[in-house]
Amino acid sequence: MRTMANEQVNSVNAAGKKPRPSWGIYIAAMLIAGLIAGFISLFLLADSLAALGIPDPGRITTFGLPLFRGMAWVLMALSVGSFLASSFLIAPRGDNATLIDAPLSVDGHIAARTGTWASFGVAAVGLVEIPLIMSDLTGAPFSQVFTPSIMKMALTEISTTIVWAISVVIALVVGILGLVGRGWSMQPVLLFLSIMQVVPIGMEGHSAAGGDHDYGTNSLLWHLVFVMLWVGGLMALIAHGRRLGPNLAFAVKRYSGIAFMAIVVLAVSGLINTLIRMNISDLVDSAYGIILITKFVLTILLGIFGLAHRELTIPQLGKNPRLFLRIAIVEVAVMAGTIGVAITLGRTVPPAPRDPNLNSMQILMGYELFEKPTVLNVWTMFRFDIMFGTIGLLLAAAYGYCVYRVHKRGLTWSKGRTAWFMCGALGLTLVMSTGLGLYMPAMYSMHMLVHMILSMAVPLLLVLGAPLTLLMEAFEAGPKGKPSLHDYALAATQSKIVAFITNPFVNLVQYLFFLYVLYLFPGLYQFAISEHAGHLIMNFTFIISGCFYFWEIIGPDPLPKRHSTPFRLAVLFLSMPFHLFAGVYLMQLQSVLGADFYQYLELPWNQDLLQDQRVGGGIAWGFGQFPLVIVFGKLFLDWLSDDRATARRHDMQADADDDAELERYNAMLQDMGHGDESSFRGR
Repeated sequence: MRTMANEQVNSVNAAGKKPRPSWGIYIAAMLIAGLIAGFISLFLLADSLAALGIPDPGRITTFGLPLFRGMAWVLMALSVGSFLASSFLIAPRGDNATLIDAPLSVDGHIAARTGTWASFGVAAVGLVEIPLIMSDLTGAPFSQVFTPSIMKMALTEISTTIVWAISVVIALVVGILGLVGRGWSMQPVLLFLSIMQVVPIGMEGHSAAGGDHDYGTNSLLWHLVFVMLWVGGLMALIAHGRRLGPNLAFAVKRYSGIAFMAIVVLAVSGLINTLIRMNISDLVDSAYGIILITKFVLTILLGIFGLAHRELTIPQLGKNPRLFLRIAIVEVAVMAGTIGVAITLGRTVPPAPRDPNLNSMQILMGYELFEKPTVLNVWTMFRFDIMFGTIGLLLAAAYGYCVYRVHKRGLTWSKGRTAWFMCGALGLTLVMSTGLGLYMPAMYSMHMLVHMILSMAVPLLLVLGAPLTLLMEAFEAGPKGKPSLHDYALAATQSKIVAFITNPFVNLVQYLFFLYVLYLFPGLYQFAISEHAGHLIMNFTFIISGCFYFWEIIGPDPLPKRHSTPFRLAVLFLSMPFHLFAGVYLMQLQSVLGADFYQYLELPWNQDLLQDQRVGGGIAWGFGQFPLVIVFGKLFLDWLSDDRATARRHDMQADADDDAELERYNAMLQDMGHGDESSFRGR
């Protein structure tokens, strides 16, 4: 701590100015968002209550619920932005080569501490939101909802309060880990978890209901994540500049790329959400549409601020950093106002749905299926998956850009690795956007087929592309104090967390657990297929778990510790009986998993649910063998390569010392022969 204090003193002396705190700006942003949301709700809530037939719960709830919700969103953004700064905008101390073990700098420590306390703030405000929501839903005054029956209902039956409770738990975990983890290696983990605070809330609301709700929810998630990065990152930069942190220009330049992506994502996701939920005429004929237009105008204004930064303030950062800070503070105020306006959308009666006559499939899945799947029609159907389809395209584009950079640096890159990765990335988009992905929620057999693809085929192909090695080849190591993507990729290969997960036995257990635990608990499977949140969690888990598994087994990317090829081959053989057992178990299971959900779908063809489940069990039993052909082939080639490398080392050693090792071995045999002869004569 003394070193950190000395760094702060030196920065003050070098600048000739005194650092200034930013808590006043944070509080002002919270109040702007909360007060705007509260006052708009006061004027518009009466119509919403009348439409829903709910009595007025009183001014405390009417004004307090949006007030605290606005404060919570700003605190979430502050948490995300602060950990973004401590992870990637503010360099830690030490060399880039030892980034994974580097302690945080003074400014990084302050940013991490800000993110930690902001997360605790999210938890505190979330605990207030839960009774306010119950008061709002029941029409009871705020003081009368603190009863065991209402609180039990809030935590077990009401989706809105349940997601806020989940966010509270995640925020508490972020806060506790923030207090414990003080090194750089924990900061990317905290950044990821801080983003997760907002995800449960994004799964619930107008976007999660009605037709095309899969599009609505997925586009909203993209929207919220980039709002958090955009708003939070700017607040973190303001704080960094006000405390006279070093390398402000470097941090701003790195953030500007995120801000540009955020503007694009917000525009596209907002347009998708609007088009699927309302007619164009509703924009001017309803309060909901007017609020949406207001939000759009404010977003355009924020885009103008971003243009002003690129053209005016960023070129002058070295001479006049205060200009950037002043415009950025005004920009944060407009961002907070935009958040306040956006919050009221969730409490305003939306226009009538474009199609009020939704069937069971549209309500549960968001779309319709008209005919039984065949080998042909699953490939001719297409409905772009906004989540996994987009991720697949982004992965392919990023990989292609890195290959371009490698060639630009005068280096070469394996075409085979490129082909593997592109098949995995574009295969993810294709599978999730064609009939395979569309039928996945509707039929157990199709669910199991896509499950096997997501957990085995896609991760295997992605891992064989060696993406971390490509990053290290495409980007040079950054100068001290400015780590690059090369340094972050290198740090990932040295991570203790990665070392733990990719321990052969831990890795095998996690892979088999996530592969099959879903089918051991009927309630868990029911949630995974019937709720969009469960569907997303399930698919992400399949992909991530598979990537870690195959990275350790055959991945060409380096690991903190990689075991020998024969050992990894033995682990692979150890896993095979579990695959076979799980398939046989599912084929012999007499009860139908998710039967209520499948029956409620009312598919337009007769379906034998038990027979379809047995087909799915057969897919689980047989599909696992196909990726193993590639895995065994790769391990066999690695084994041959290891043997050749060992032979070459022995040959080089023999040339260097004139076969000294062979001479010692022959001498040992000769001595053994003399010893045996002497023993024989002694008899």
